[in-house]
Amino acid sequence: MSAPEPAARTTAPPQPPPAPAAEPLGGRTAVAVWSIGVAVYFVAVIFRTSLGVAGLDAADRFHVNASALAAFSLLQLLVYAGMQIPVGLMVDRLGTKKVLTLGAVLFTAGQLGFALSPTYGMALAARALLGCGDAMTFISVLRLGTRWFPARRAPLMAQLAGLVGMAGNLVSTLVLAPVLHGAGWTAAFAGSAAAGLVVLVPLVLFLRDHPQGHAPARAPRGAGGSGGGFVRRQIAESWREPGTRLGLWVHFTTQFPAMVFLLLWGMPFLVEAQGLSRATAGGLLTLVVASNMALGLVYGQLVGRRQSARIPLALGTVALTASLWAAVLVYPGDRAPMWLLVALCLVLGSCGPASMIGFDFARPANPAERQGTASGITNMGGFLASMTTLLAVGVLLDATGDNYRIAFSTVFVLEALGTRQILRLRARALARERDRAAERPPAAAAAAARVATG
Repeated sequence: MSAPEPAARTTAPPQPPPAPAAEPLGGRTAVAVWSIGVAVYFVAVIFRTSLGVAGLDAADRFHVNASALAAFSLLQLLVYAGMQIPVGLMVDRLGTKKVLTLGAVLFTAGQLGFALSPTYGMALAARALLGCGDAMTFISVLRLGTRWFPARRAPLMAQLAGLVGMAGNLVSTLVLAPVLHGAGWTAAFAGSAAAGLVVLVPLVLFLRDHPQGHAPARAPRGAGGSGGGFVRRQIAESWREPGTRLGLWVHFTTQFPAMVFLLLWGMPFLVEAQGLSRATAGGLLTLVVASNMALGLVYGQLVGRRQSARIPLALGTVALTASLWAAVLVYPGDRAPMWLLVALCLVLGSCGPASMIGFDFARPANPAERQGTASGITNMGGFLASMTTLLAVGVLLDATGDNYRIAFSTVFVLEALGTRQILRLRARALARERDRAAERPPAAAAAAARVATG
């Protein structure tokens, strides 16, 4: 008699391992990752503004006149502005780390190429390459801030990123300029390019696109999900949102007065039209940067705590900037008093922080998968206004025999255009924000905010 067969064992299907716990937003890891991205942006701004302290040296090295020298800045701005939407699309499609890494490689190569360029044409190409890499940094850093920190802290993180960028501007003035005059052109620019390699190492090793457990929803595939269809859909849907368009016009209207002043025309205006020494004029330009850094923290706190402050802050900055410019330009006599020039520079420092408010309109208007594209559209506004004003001021100076009062009237034209667009779009954009908030219960809204703006 055969032994009975053993009872068949029933084995439970293997259980999937438990999902790892989600990392908290805004913790130490978030600060560390965000700091890596901001360090890359900091170096990009040093490279971007390095020409500002080397203008005369560049003219001598490449044997060019003032118009050819201005082409360096104009080309860099043109490349930067033209890259904003493509970079936003790249961030949405490829992720922050890949785009930021590519940007760091490009702007480091551009700075090194500028150091070694023997001819004007090669130097111009190097600045274009630098501008291309620089264009990839700020939108990427904004994306890190919205992914790694709670939504209520996003305005402050954006302002802090801008503050770090202004600190890079100071480094160019206070550090690179003495090195340039002491060690020479090649040593100064090639040595500074090493900073790009320094920030590239932690970027490659440690930066992550988002915290564990907070991965954003992927853009849907299928019809229009790839190639040209993806690009058209991302741009069209971002532009369709009134908040994106309002963000662009806020950035357009607020940023350019200080940008034009710092980048090219501030020094000639203060020296030639106001009769100041180069040292005094340089001190006033530094005052603009210092004011920007101080006011960035104030604006970030105000917007983070009260979203209703966005429009009053933006329009108030425009009104105050226009008032101070008008007071300086129409002051009786040939020159404005020093106290008025100091007041103008302090107010110009508010332009950068006010321009960041534009991103606080575009951010809630778009889901996570369109944040990069919407930020690129917004960021393009101020640089388009800056390029327009840079060219217009130069043309008017040539046409009027260096009449700065007429030339700087361009500022009022662009501010009036931008203000009109802000007033036209604000009601629709704010109403759409309220409607979206009302469509979700509080818990769902909070969860959506964590996913979309992290």
